[in-house]
Amino acid sequence: MSSSILLKNKACKVTIGKGELLSLKKDNLEYIHQKGNKGWRNSDDEMFPVIGPTSKNNFRVHTKNGDAILDQHGLLRELEYALISSDENSAKFIKKYKKNTQIVNSKFPKKSTEEYLFWPFDFTFEKHFTIENNVLKIEFIIESEKGMPFMLGYHPAFLLSNSGTESIESNGEIFTLKDVYNAGANAFPILNTDKLVLKNIDRNDVEISTKNFHNFMLWTEVDNMLCIEPITQYTSYTDQKFSEGNMTLSEGKNTFSVAIKIL
Repeated sequence: MSSSILLKNKACKVTIGKGELLSLKKDNLEYIHQKGNKGWRNSDDEMFPVIGPTSKNNFRVHTKNGDAILDQHGLLRELEYALISSDENSAKFIKKYKKNTQIVNSKFPKKSTEEYLFWPFDFTFEKHFTIENNVLKIEFIIESEKGMPFMLGYHPAFLLSNSGTESIESNGEIFTLKDVYNAGANAFPILNTDKLVLKNIDRNDVEISTKNFHNFMLWTEVDNMLCIEPITQYTSYTDQKFSEGNMTLSEGKNTFSVAIKIL
């Protein structure tokens, strides 16, 4: 896949490149952090089958099928998406992994001691984009053997005004970018909720609602972007001794979704 895919309707335009959400525009205003700008090198990504750094556990994750070697946020992001199908309003992508296949770790050697990563389970991971009016829905479908342990996080980055004055509202509480800065690398948790609103300064507010995640974490180090990440687990509250006892167990097929609505 070399070319980008454009989804559009009367309300919105969405650009996707190799399964990555590159742009979401309404009335020609951009809402997604642009690759190459300061803050983060990507515009979205996924965290699977673990969330958070594994270095404190010597990069090992314990499972019933043996110990895996995984770096921060797992190995899914080291795989490439293949396009399943697309039309004017939707696009579907898939990644496939065969158990115990060694994957080159892009963090090695500068940020990791592990040159190769692997996971002792087969899985397929689908990512579906659909636009309807002013809503972009992103659905994740994970198929594996029943009982496979996993965590899932979605990691989109939203464009900000560069003023540092945006805020996030959830369940009647208001959180500021200062709160997010203070959390640092751990990211700022907003737990036990399926919806929050990014209160923008120079464009419409954005509502992010989810199914089956139940938690968020927020991360940024700059004023021009904010990562609003639906997650199944917030691992910074643990000692990061990764094992299936701290993870979700697969039902064979698990579905998660995120709806990004421009208000």
